Amino acid sequence: MAAPQPPPLNLKPHRTTKFPFFSNFPPKAHLKLQPKPCSAKPHDSSQPQNHSPDPPVLNSILRVIPDWADRVKEQGMRRPRTLYNHKKWVEHRSSLRHIRHLLSSLSSRVILSLIPPVTAFTAVAVFIASYNTAVLMDLLPEFFPVLRASSLPYQLTAPALALLLVFRTEASYSRFQEGRQAWTKVIAETNDFARQVIASVRSPTDSSLKKALLSYIMAFPVALKCHVIYGSDIGQDLSNLLEGDDLSVVLKSNHRPQCIIQFITQSLRLLSIEESKRDLLESKISCFHEGISVCEQLMGIPIPLSYTRLTSRFLVLWHLTLPIILWDDCHWIVVPATFISAASLFCIEEVGVLIEEPFPMLALDDLCNLVRLNIQQALDTEGVIQENLAAKRRRHTCNQSQNGWPGN
Repeated sequence: MAAPQPPPLNLKPHRTTKFPFFSNFPPKAHLKLQPKPCSAKPHDSSQPQNHSPDPPVLNSILRVIPDWADRVKEQGMRRPRTLYNHKKWVEHRSSLRHIRHLLSSLSSRVILSLIPPVTAFTAVAVFIASYNTAVLMDLLPEFFPVLRASSLPYQLTAPALALLLVFRTEASYSRFQEGRQAWTKVIAETNDFARQVIASVRSPTDSSLKKALLSYIMAFPVALKCHVIYGSDIGQDLSNLLEGDDLSVVLKSNHRPQCIIQFITQSLRLLSIEESKRDLLESKISCFHEGISVCEQLMGIPIPLSYTRLTSRFLVLWHLTLPIILWDDCHWIVVPATFISAASLFCIEEVGVLIEEPFPMLALDDLCNLVRLNIQQALDTEGVIQENLAAKRRRHTCNQSQNGWPGN
């Protein structure tokens, strides 16, 4: 008897009844995906894509106070200084100076520049004090420790920090002293140079050249001042000393003090004077070159940066950990203690940074004006002095007797 044959396989697609939901769709039903309209330009892979994120808003907010303090400090650096007279010295040593200095604290650029670091470290002290208080009051889980440490490391490192600040300030003051001495020598040599020109050039044919030479000598300290102080307007400062064509040549020069020296050198060569006197006058120019060299070295070579960075890092780490060290002894008094410590030590460091660049601290505008007034006064009184001396000589000659003895 033959075995039964299996039913033939039906390979045609059919709807399944296992999922009744899908059985509701007709056999030929299908979804059509419509592309979404897009107005943007097609992607061009040849052009680089800039995916750099915008600067975070938090960074901009945190920089508001430091940027404001820096602007105030730079405006104070550009403020012209004045030479002291008798009235200012009396005010300087007055017994009321301490009250006056205290009341003017909010206008001090040194104190205003301390607002960012002092505020930051005081906020850290408030945070640590709040955290320790919360731990001691069981407001936080038990595994949170109280931030405290021994004060012995601070007692050992305090002399090192004090010496570091003292040496930093002394190094800055030595630069200030060097800049002051350099400008003292420049001013003295300028006055002496002008005096010798006035005494040596006597020919009437050289009167116009003599006047131009003296104007170049008066212009040199002004050009050097504008060379070392940022933001100076040399065109405005030299407009009353140099003529228009000379001023245009100076303004086009890359090194204005050297250009003034070239004007002085060429003027000396055109004078109708003896060679010995010309050589003596030209020897004075070497002092101008020396002044330029000293000023450019002070501007281009600061105190070694490793020394400055070490002082800054030491101060920052010191005040970041100061609230932890003082917690056991002071508790919430760590907040005013940190404020006082940061304000005091950072103030010393800030003074050292400010006087490291000596020239904005000097009254260079008044020194240049004083040179100009002295030379102009010497020119104005030259004729009067010569007439007085000639009259005295004539009277002395008339009083002499024939045998050389003064008459009765």
